Amino acid sequence: MKDSPRFSKISNLTTRIGNFIRFEFRTSNFRLDEDGFSLVEILMALAILAILAAVTMPYAETTVRRDKELELRQDLRQMRGAIDQFHDDWENGVIPKLGTGTSDDGFPKTLAVLMEGVELSGPKPSRQKYLRRIPENPFGDKGLPPEEQWAFHSYADAPGSAFWGGQDVYDVYCPGDEKALDGSYYHDW
Repeated sequence: MKDSPRFSKISNLTTRIGNFIRFEFRTSNFRLDEDGFSLVEILMALAILAILAAVTMPYAETTVRRDKELELRQDLRQMRGAIDQFHDDWENGVIPKLGTGTSDDGFPKTLAVLMEGVELSGPKPSRQKYLRRIPENPFGDKGLPPEEQWAFHSYADAPGSAFWGGQDVYDVYCPGDEKALDGSYYHDW
C-alpha cells in the first residue's frame, strides 16, 4: 500500500503543506514561543476602549431622546388630527349634534371616544372610529394607561390654562416641564 502511486502523491502533498506552514510561521511576526499579551498591552487596550465608550455614550443618549421626541410629535399630530376630523364631522352633520360622546361644542368628551367611535347620522346605523388606539406618551409614566399619560385642554378653558375644565378634549399635550433638545418645553408642542 505504501508503494502505491496514490499514497506517494498524498504523502508528497502533506509534506509540501507542512513546509509551507512552517515557512509562513518563520516569516511572519507571529512567534510560537510567546505566551500572550503583557499587562501593559492589556491596560492600553482597555484605556482605548474606555475612551471610545465615553465618546459614544452621549451620542447614543441623544439619539434615543431624539427618537422619543419624533415619536411624541407624531403621536400629537395623530391625536390632534383625529380631534379635528371629529369636530369637522360634527359641524358637517355626519355625527349627531346630541351624541353621547360629543360635547356641546362638537369635540369628543374624552380620548376614548375617538378610539371607541360614535354613531353616525343617517338611515343605516354605523360607527365611526377616529383612532385605532390611544398612543403612549414616550415621556409619560408607563405604569398609567395611555389616556392618563396625556394632558388636555377643553374648548371652554382659558388660553394658556394649566388646568383642564373636563368638558371636552379640544387639545392634547405632553404634561410636565421637561425641555426638548431644541430648548423648547414639551408641553408647548
